Amino acid sequence: MENVFKKPEDSEIILTELMLPSHSNFSGKIHGGYILSIMDKAAFASASKFSGEYCVTASVNRVDFLNAIEVGELLTLRAQVNYVGRSSMVVGIRVESQNIRTGVVKHCNSSYFSMVARDENGKGVQVPGLIISNETDMRRYLRSIKHIKMRHERKIEFSAENFQPEKYKDALKDYNVKIEI
Repeated sequence: MENVFKKPEDSEIILTELMLPSHSNFSGKIHGGYILSIMDKAAFASASKFSGEYCVTASVNRVDFLNAIEVGELLTLRAQVNYVGRSSMVVGIRVESQNIRTGVVKHCNSSYFSMVARDENGKGVQVPGLIISNETDMRRYLRSIKHIKMRHERKIEFSAENFQPEKYKDALKDYNVKIEI
């Protein structure tokens, strides 16, 4: 798939679903796990649409639930590819809820799903390159690069073979922890 490039818009997915009582948790709000499952579907659809391949979820970046979602609200997820590697893609997802009666829209959460395109044998396959045609696309692409780099550095720094506890004892003095090592 060499020299094939696509725009982020080529991966755009918009999912809208009515939130039902069966989706609620014990406090009567929509269960966060249910929202995560819809987000995963949106990430799969966006990455697969972009790559033309079956895609799997490799990781999910932090998800902060900013506003509760009520039963009876319309939930809309917007997803698109923000970054591509060789076989990997980062899909940005924005979740909003809308009160049907008042029309008020709330930003509920945003997250980034790392997806990998796989062939029928489960091996990673090349995905198209990404066309960056505006500052927003560039900002999103660079944010993904920085996040990937920081994740890699953190993985190395805190791996069992590289971890040096003496470097961190003083850093923990202001936390609610008692160190007995």
